[in-house]
Amino acid sequence: AVLSCRYVLCEVVSEDPRCRQCIEDRAVGLAVRDAIGRVHGDYGLACCSISFTVKYLNAYTGTVLLRCRKDSHRLLCSALPFVRQLESRNQRYPCFLNTLHVGGTIRTCQKFLIQYNRRQLLMLLQNCTNEEERRCIQKSLLSCSLTEEQSQSGDEEDDDDTE
Repeated sequence: AVLSCRYVLCEVVSEDPRCRQCIEDRAVGLAVRDAIGRVHGDYGLACCSISFTVKYLNAYTGTVLLRCRKDSHRLLCSALPFVRQLESRNQRYPCFLNTLHVGGTIRTCQKFLIQYNRRQLLMLLQNCTNEEERRCIQKSLLSCSLTEEQSQSGDEEDDDDTE
């Protein structure tokens, strides 16, 4: 039997520009596990650790996709606000994880992220100061789409979106 999973889409938010360089799977995974342990103790950590993984990470945009078992996603989500920093090479960078979406498949998270990015670009478009900025953002808006190459993942075959 395939375990039913949930995918939690987050963004790493930090005022320290150096934080971007330390965003890596291992650092994010450790920070999340540490927060779960602090908030829910050993029991919560054990529940969440089964099939927990950082599925996708984009250090440039700060986008992180976490996977956990369906029955422990609430424990995971409730601990995420307690992530206060990422640690890399003995340096600590203050940050927090902003949860954007919880989905049953990677594809639903990708679709949500495209819509989210589109809304962010539209907000930027409204605040443009010159024509060149406006053209660049309009070009980015037009390129927001989901390609077949991105969407082929064997991880989500039997997952469903129902609770």
